[in-house]
Amino acid sequence: MEIRHSLPQDFRELLYCLKMRSKYAILLVFVVGLVIIEKENNFISRVSDKLKQSPQALAEANSTEASPQLTENGSLASLQELDAAFSQLRSHLRNITLQLVGDGDTRPRRHVLLMATTRTGSSFVGEFFNQQGSIFYLFEPLWHIERTVTFEPGGANAVGSALVYRDVLKQLLLCDLYILESFISPAPEDHLTPFMFRRGSSRSLCEDPVCTSSPKKVFEKYHCKNRRCGPLNITLAVEACRQKQHVALKTVRIRQLEFLQPLVEDPRLDIRIIQLVRDPRAVLASRMVAFSGKYETWKKWASEGEAPLHEEEVQRLRGNCESIRLSAELGLRRPGWLRGRYMLVRYEDVARAPLQKAEEMYRFAGLPLTPQVKEWIGKNTQAPHDGSGVYSTRKNSSEQFEKWRFSIPFKLAQVVQDACAPAMQLFGYKLASSPAALANRSFSLLEEAQPSWVT
Repeated sequence: MEIRHSLPQDFRELLYCLKMRSKYAILLVFVVGLVIIEKENNFISRVSDKLKQSPQALAEANSTEASPQLTENGSLASLQELDAAFSQLRSHLRNITLQLVGDGDTRPRRHVLLMATTRTGSSFVGEFFNQQGSIFYLFEPLWHIERTVTFEPGGANAVGSALVYRDVLKQLLLCDLYILESFISPAPEDHLTPFMFRRGSSRSLCEDPVCTSSPKKVFEKYHCKNRRCGPLNITLAVEACRQKQHVALKTVRIRQLEFLQPLVEDPRLDIRIIQLVRDPRAVLASRMVAFSGKYETWKKWASEGEAPLHEEEVQRLRGNCESIRLSAELGLRRPGWLRGRYMLVRYEDVARAPLQKAEEMYRFAGLPLTPQVKEWIGKNTQAPHDGSGVYSTRKNSSEQFEKWRFSIPFKLAQVVQDACAPAMQLFGYKLASSPAALANRSFSLLEEAQPSWVT
């Protein structure tokens, strides 16, 4: 009995778990086995020596039907079988590890979340990750959830939507794209859908093997840009996601950083959050062009003084700025759960020095910046004219980021400054005191970025 008590506790628990047949017990064995394999390479040999000294003790400690069979003299039928079992376990755990990190690449699998609001340049910045061949990139998949899930109006609306968005986001980062099938309308059939929002903005959904041959006369609401593909096969997309080394996703539908804590603490994820912000005066000017119908009151009030600006519209603007500011302040406070996983980026800094900011974001995410990404940045930030369309990512970035100053009426800029002053101060956007100051090219409305914005 002395030898029984001298056996390591972890080993006795492992033997007990090996007897269990449920999938949960097997998973536990893998975890314990991984610890043994990585930290105690000589563990098995030491235990084998003890077993050879007193096989009867082992028989007393493991007297169930599932225990290794004993010979007539009380010894184990074959210690080689036990060693073989551990070897098989070691091989299986190694295979699981390779699957998690991707095709033998020992670099950790990273998950990047680009968190922004509409008209902040997130489509443009998202392309920095979309162009990297080892990244599985998704463009606004939460759009489907917003269109499908309805919440009761009131204070619980924002909380309820944020929780749903967060849970779907977690599954997507884990390559469970099947979660979207409950929200895509009409529902996919046999995991096939032509209705994946802005599919063409995700290279991973438009390349082999996800891009399948296109049947004739099949309507596709959202299709790939540079090649003809059949309806999206979600199963193939899931497999492609698992084969990629990393996963990145951009969304304008999550604003409360605190709701993402469970994702950051999830051991299956190694997430990096990049919060992209832009001067709220520029955001309003851009939205008035991109979403003209929703801003008719603003435009009439600014140009004609008619249709007075409703207080609820100003309050909505103020609420948006406050939610962005509160999330940024949380990130910049460096709470323990978020330390090293949050980066604040201003769109204006990206527009002025796109390659430099791309390098900073990739360095923060722990990813290599490939020549393909650099080439894309060069081609799409030095165009002689901005690309057509409100979602274009082709820009002369060094010239266009302050064009809003010459199109927005000063009275509108004042409304934004009054509503968003705390956020503007935090992000280093200067207030314009007069129409002349707003339109003066020599007067910069941008303070220098703070090194502390990378946490």
